[in-house]
Amino acid sequence: MSAKVLIVDDSLTVRMDLAEAFESAGFAVLPCASVMEAKEVLARERVDVAILDVVLPDGDGVELLSELRRLTPDRHVVVLMLSSEVEVRDRMRGLEKGADEYVGKPYDRGYVLARTRELIQQQKKGDRDRPILLIDDSPTFRAVLTEALEQDGYRVSIASSGEEGLRVAAVERPDAIIVDGVLPGMDGSTVIRHVRLDAALRRVVCLLLTDTNEIDAELRALDSGADAFVNKREDPAVLLAKLRAVLRMAQDTRSDDETRSLLSPSRILAVDDSATYREAVGAALRAEGYDVIQVASGEEALDILSIQSVDCVLLDLMMPGIGGTETCRRIKASPVARDIPVIVLTSLDDRAAMLETLGTGADDYIQKSAELDVLKARVRAQLRRRQFEDETRRVRERLLRSEIEAAESRRAREIAEVRLALVEELERKNGELNRAMGELQTTQSQLVQAAKMASLGGLVAGIAHEINNPLAFSLSHLSTVKKSLGKAEAALGAAIESEPVRDSWKRARSRLDEMTTGLERIRELVVKLRTFSHIDEGEWRKVSMRECIDSVLTILAHRIRERIEISTEFGEPDSIDCYPSLLNQAVMNLISNSIDAIAEQGRISVRTGAVDGQYEIQVSDTGCGIPAEHRDRVLEPFFTTKPVGEGTGLGLSITYSIVRKHGGTLAITCPETGGTTVTIRIPFRTTAHPSSIPLL
Repeated sequence: MSAKVLIVDDSLTVRMDLAEAFESAGFAVLPCASVMEAKEVLARERVDVAILDVVLPDGDGVELLSELRRLTPDRHVVVLMLSSEVEVRDRMRGLEKGADEYVGKPYDRGYVLARTRELIQQQKKGDRDRPILLIDDSPTFRAVLTEALEQDGYRVSIASSGEEGLRVAAVERPDAIIVDGVLPGMDGSTVIRHVRLDAALRRVVCLLLTDTNEIDAELRALDSGADAFVNKREDPAVLLAKLRAVLRMAQDTRSDDETRSLLSPSRILAVDDSATYREAVGAALRAEGYDVIQVASGEEALDILSIQSVDCVLLDLMMPGIGGTETCRRIKASPVARDIPVIVLTSLDDRAAMLETLGTGADDYIQKSAELDVLKARVRAQLRRRQFEDETRRVRERLLRSEIEAAESRRAREIAEVRLALVEELERKNGELNRAMGELQTTQSQLVQAAKMASLGGLVAGIAHEINNPLAFSLSHLSTVKKSLGKAEAALGAAIESEPVRDSWKRARSRLDEMTTGLERIRELVVKLRTFSHIDEGEWRKVSMRECIDSVLTILAHRIRERIEISTEFGEPDSIDCYPSLLNQAVMNLISNSIDAIAEQGRISVRTGAVDGQYEIQVSDTGCGIPAEHRDRVLEPFFTTKPVGEGTGLGLSITYSIVRKHGGTLAITCPETGGTTVTIRIPFRTTAHPSSIPLL
């Protein structure tokens, strides 16, 4: 879609000339002859560029500019003011109100078109949301200036001290910094020096505020690196105008993307108190496609340079007021304008004056009597020199940035490598700590379980011993009673055959037989208890698995009762070399888990024997089984699915440790029909397995 250009000029010739130029370049043109007609167009059309004459039959072009800015607060319309070069204040008034460019009549339409394109391109590149940073310790002044800046379309960040302002600038990277010269702590000049020393901030535009009119104060401000100097007593509109000017000049002079072409529209400032000579120079340069600003004094030249950038200055040496030498010195002292080529013009053939002027920083010196073609050649030469210098500066800055980026990249890489090494070392240490913690927890659980089993074994052994003594006494005396009754029966003979005596005698003999059976069962229980307790439990020796399993079932009989059916199948061989007490503990844990898994009625099967060259112990139940999501964790210490207080989560973990201590394997399967089968396989060995498992 073509950009729309509003052309407002009461001259039909100017309107037609500019309309033809812009239409040929592909723009949509909206020509108007008056302020009223222009307002009607603005009410119905969205324009991108406005070219406004300053003097119109029904109003003022500068006021129309203010109205345009009011109607477009959400976007920036490129505005070029077009007027005769009569008063410098007309140019300054237009630029202060927000004009992007001021072109004097007579104009070169090629320059107007080229400059419009350049401003549109700059506007596209400049579309960003960086703020203006305002640093001032006065809340009242901050509020007034913030309101003015925001009304002009800027986003504002504020700080009340220099130190705070530098921190905000480092984070937000503002487009410009407006700083008061007098602040508590770090003053404004020091703030600007810090900004200029920072590679990331040195290109930020800096405006220094002051409350004094002394010339020395302005020179000190500019020496500190400020781009402009503004008195706080001035109207905020003046500050806004200078801000716009330095931002425009910063865009013109520090583009990082490309070098400005010599064919780009250039602006020449001609400073001479002779109106005749100014007009002659202006006409000759406009014929070359330059935009020429004509002023009559050094003061006016400095005012123009404070709000508008130029590409070359033609400066008369002898002028009323500030002479050419002092004007040149001030231009070269300004951080914004010091790179602008200055060509000094004079009608005097004074070698000393020439040397003095060149000593203040002038770039060239030419006699007014020289042909204008010579002057034009000198201007072209200075523009080429400035282009070369700008390109060289950009190359140097680009190389410096590359070196800085390379150094930062190396530092970042080194920091990343150190950080990675520290992270890896930390992860390794954490892994070691986690392993140590796991081993500590396992060892603790095993010690606790071993202590429990030792206590249980001691208790069982003590009970068995205490029962065994009276049991032996009872069995011995029962045998004596039976023998005595046999002798008495032989002695009594036929007397026992009487009816009452015979029944009592038979009943007594029957009770003695029942007592013998009961005492034998007690003795069998004591033997199984003693088998379970194994006084020499720490030794590696051969044991009978039948006896071990019978003893475990005896210990757990009170939990089995009549609700669970127990089936055993003992294969060959019956004996195996092992740690008896540990293997007893493992089998007891498995059978105990099976009992817990059976809620009501069920069956537990225990099978032993040789399978594939290893000794196998298999415990199966018809209980609830193990959920699939828990099967990978059942061997972890302290993992349990039982209610709180009913399980420690150590049974299977300790069983697995015991199996590993024997050099064996443990497998858990859950058939689709339900229940759980745990299979232990232990290799046949005559000596203990060289395991490092820390199990007592």
